[in-house]
Amino acid sequence: MNITLIAHDRKKDEIVNFAVAYEHVFEKHKLYATGTTGARIMEQTSLQVHRFLSGPLGGDQQIGALVAQDEMDLIIFLRDPLMAQPHEPDIIALLRLCDVHGIPVATNVATAELLVRALDRGDFAWRELVHKYKPGAAEA
Repeated sequence: MNITLIAHDRKKDEIVNFAVAYEHVFEKHKLYATGTTGARIMEQTSLQVHRFLSGPLGGDQQIGALVAQDEMDLIIFLRDPLMAQPHEPDIIALLRLCDVHGIPVATNVATAELLVRALDRGDFAWRELVHKYKPGAAEA
């Protein structure tokens, strides 16, 4: 599964702690993150994370492109609801793309925990079918 981890500045400690707590789940999947979030996660865990640009510099849009191509399976985006973000239109566009393409997304740690526990149980195995039957996918 392709999983993206994103966190606004005041939520970075929270997502790092979350990655540490669920490292045993995340190590089985391919991880992506925006710049600083990915660096901090790699510093505190043994996880390998493909890093995009930081959110304000286009990282959210880079991830949105993967969502639009159905290359992303799950997004954990710990947003700071009390702080205005200069790239808010990019954030809204990313969340809208997740809704359009049916990509599970968590914007707080409570929902993130539910999604990761479901991931660990295998509840997202249906995403493998999405990839298998995607136009242009190789026949099994």
